[in-house]
Amino acid sequence: MTPIYFNPWLERYKQPFGAVQEKTEVNIWLSVLEQQNIEVFLVVHKEGNTAGQKIFAMDAVAEDRFHFRATMDQGWGLYFYYFKIIHESEGYKTTQYYGFNGQGGEGKIYGSEREVIPYQLTCYQKPEIAPSWYRDAVFYQIFPDRFANGNPDRKINQPKKDSFIYATEEDTPFYIKNQQNEIARWDFFGGNFKGIQAKIPYFQELGITAVYLNPIFEASSNHRYDTNDYFKVDGVLGTEEDFRELIAALHEAGIAVVLDGVFSHVGKNSRYFNLSGLYGKSTGAARNPQSPYYEWFTFNHYPDDYKAWWGVADLPEVRKENPSYQEFIYGDLDSVLSKWTTMGVDGWRLDVADELPDEFISGIRKQLASYQEKILIGEVWEDASNKIAYDTRRKYVFGDHLQGVMNYPLRQQILAILKQSRSLKDICEEMIRYQENYPTDFYYNQLNNIGTHDTERILTMLDGSIEALDQAWGLMFMMPGIPCVYYGDEAGLTGGKDPENRKFFPWQSIDPAIFENCRKWITRRKTFDVLKQGEFFPFYSQKQQIFGIIRYLEEAYVIYAINLSEQEQSLKVSELISPRAYRGDYAVLNRIMENKYLAPKDSFFAYETK
Repeated sequence: MTPIYFNPWLERYKQPFGAVQEKTEVNIWLSVLEQQNIEVFLVVHKEGNTAGQKIFAMDAVAEDRFHFRATMDQGWGLYFYYFKIIHESEGYKTTQYYGFNGQGGEGKIYGSEREVIPYQLTCYQKPEIAPSWYRDAVFYQIFPDRFANGNPDRKINQPKKDSFIYATEEDTPFYIKNQQNEIARWDFFGGNFKGIQAKIPYFQELGITAVYLNPIFEASSNHRYDTNDYFKVDGVLGTEEDFRELIAALHEAGIAVVLDGVFSHVGKNSRYFNLSGLYGKSTGAARNPQSPYYEWFTFNHYPDDYKAWWGVADLPEVRKENPSYQEFIYGDLDSVLSKWTTMGVDGWRLDVADELPDEFISGIRKQLASYQEKILIGEVWEDASNKIAYDTRRKYVFGDHLQGVMNYPLRQQILAILKQSRSLKDICEEMIRYQENYPTDFYYNQLNNIGTHDTERILTMLDGSIEALDQAWGLMFMMPGIPCVYYGDEAGLTGGKDPENRKFFPWQSIDPAIFENCRKWITRRKTFDVLKQGEFFPFYSQKQQIFGIIRYLEEAYVIYAINLSEQEQSLKVSELISPRAYRGDYAVLNRIMENKYLAPKDSFFAYETK
């Protein structure tokens, strides 16, 4: 077989790196060792283009190189490409194909065109320029019922009928279920708006500049993803005036507020569905077929058999394509978004974005565009550039849609590094693949996390190791994107899956070492602009069990490296590998790191101006 090589992560083979905007010129080179009697073609297919694939002849430009230059003038979307190499010898023609290896970077040779996995090239409409407050932020995620009760007597505001209230804030959350394994009584600790407001000095001490609140609207449950009324705050949290005062106080302290938008489903007892009659005997779709909300839902058998989110009966699914519902959520006047955004909310996180049609998300984005300095982030757990949901390729990254997503893959990558459950090579290449597939601004707009209300507590996942948690903070804060701390992770909270990951904040027993480690990384991010704006590449040594990240600007570098082995390691730059580094980068690594020693399981942080 003829030796062939292509790697889109290297400037020698593709310029520019990664995703490109419409009308951008892209240069691609392929190395083929033998040029005698060789024809080389670039095969390109734009997804959604009825013309099918196009085949372009590549020009021989050097002893072993073929070149093709193209302008991305066929519109935004995903382009998929691979190479076809025809070699003629003694009257016989043999054909080889070169494409994606399944991981990224250097590809592989295929003998059959049917087997070829193509490379992806993301072409976007426009860059997603986020507000400067967002790009500079350090976020803090709050599960409101479990954070702080600001009432002087610690009593719970407006306890709900048939609910369970804990005796102390130190109690462990526990679900009370019936024989059908359904939650029979929702449990509440009573965290509220006044409690959050009272802890603003704590946010300032930690260094927080933005909070993301899990749902706050009237609901039956403690998590409030079963919305009962989008125009009311939940009485357990306080009054609307309490919320206004909280926004004003947070803004006064320089802290932004992002709300959770849960628009794919509502609660079965909501005023819109009202199965139980909570909002009156003839109000809501399940009680009155003449209800203005009836067309929002899909009934298989009225009223007790209906389409629900993932089959969960508590959560009737809403028909997002319904014009009345769209106007209700994001219309220009008197809509859900207009009420709360006008009140001063700085942005929205869209729950289960996969369940929201592209046109629905675009409508929300258009509504938010009428305000200044707002952000729209989506809950997407996988690669948002090529996500397929319900047999539809999603438009998250191409412009006028989401501005960023929650970076759940990063949590898995960090855990895999620290628990050594995957090869460092695979993790490194996966990180770069996301960087390659996302438009640059979208990539830097990701909301990074190592824990949320949907995951086990990070300290539990790291077997209680404070040192490993410090390294997890380090890896998260070093990455491009906006870091987000899940409430209580910085205090030492532990817990497995829901509800154990939603304990009340341990105000009387904050772990000082964990708190200081978290604050250290927040301070570093706020001190070094390179951590907010800098270029990025990861590096590793499988032999030495070293993993690291470098961030750099024209005037400064920051490097972070972890020794994952059980032995002291002398850092040898010659042993380090980065699929994207250039010679100049290795020179920096050599100057800063060569002959530094790392104790077992220890880490190394360095900042240097050029």
